Amino acid sequence: MTKSVWAAAVVAAGAGLSGTAAMADLNLYCSAQEEWCQIMEKSFEEATGIDVAMTRKSSGETFAQIQAEASNPKGDVWWGGTGDPHLQAAEEDLTEPYVSPMRDQLHPWAIAQAESAGDKTIGIYSGALGFGYNSEMLEKAGLPAPACWEDLTKPEYKGMVQMANPNSSGTAYTTLASMVQMFGEDGGFDYMKRLHANINQYTKSGSAPIKAAGQGETLIGIVFMHDAVATTVAGFPVVTVAPCEGTGYEIGSMSIIKGARNMDEAKAFYDWALTKEAQDLALQVNAFQVMSNVNAAKSDKAPDLATLKLIDYDFKKYGSSDERKRLLSKWDTEVSTLPQ
Repeated sequence: MTKSVWAAAVVAAGAGLSGTAAMADLNLYCSAQEEWCQIMEKSFEEATGIDVAMTRKSSGETFAQIQAEASNPKGDVWWGGTGDPHLQAAEEDLTEPYVSPMRDQLHPWAIAQAESAGDKTIGIYSGALGFGYNSEMLEKAGLPAPACWEDLTKPEYKGMVQMANPNSSGTAYTTLASMVQMFGEDGGFDYMKRLHANINQYTKSGSAPIKAAGQGETLIGIVFMHDAVATTVAGFPVVTVAPCEGTGYEIGSMSIIKGARNMDEAKAFYDWALTKEAQDLALQVNAFQVMSNVNAAKSDKAPDLATLKLIDYDFKKYGSSDERKRLLSKWDTEVSTLPQ
């Protein structure tokens, strides 16, 4: 789709936009990496003339904010972050159903995400969970390279592993839900307890652990593999690992917030964000996810999901509000309180 054709499509999609409305603010909540959020904000403004106010927070934090603002919504669109909290927001009726005219250009997994939520969210990218390690630190310490989830619980890595807190981070919640699905609930929580003994910090943001590993602040960071690849591309000595046991994955999502004050502008952003042009921006900021538009550019540096041992992640179950609350409460009481 050419830029001019796309521009016409956006105008058609936002049929209620008047000259005055076109200059109205769009309040964008963004849960992707900071640089990606910024280029999406700036590029949409340049393409449409719509002024965007963007707030970047992790997906768990954004979900909590949308819950808190439910009686007086301040955001219009929530873009990015793992799909589970988007599905939970849909279940709690915090987001608005919308079927974009761009939908026929998307991969089936992106459309399936929408259909599972009554069209209250949609897939915008996918990525597999894994970890990365600092190869220079590993060599200096004379340690073996970790290859499996189980390796991260070994005593030689005590105090050398970092991950985010699943209460604030969608990445970490995906980690918790993946362990439960791979090893069973008892086995999954046993794993999280043993892993806890080696954790040096639970960060707020899901990508922070691999940035810390790149900078030599921790040896290992548990993250989505594309974030580890991006750290390597940025020049840091990080090796990306697809765990030998298999792994979970995310479908990063986008939702229109229920009661959005700028609904026409929200739909215009939604449609634009599903175009090839918008999704191609990912590679400009070293975001190596698999994008949902079938025509979007691909990088040979991006993890090839077809070659990975991916679990059959149950998005419906683990994206439900009750299950999320239950697992997080159990993690809070049985894992995070343990001594290290």
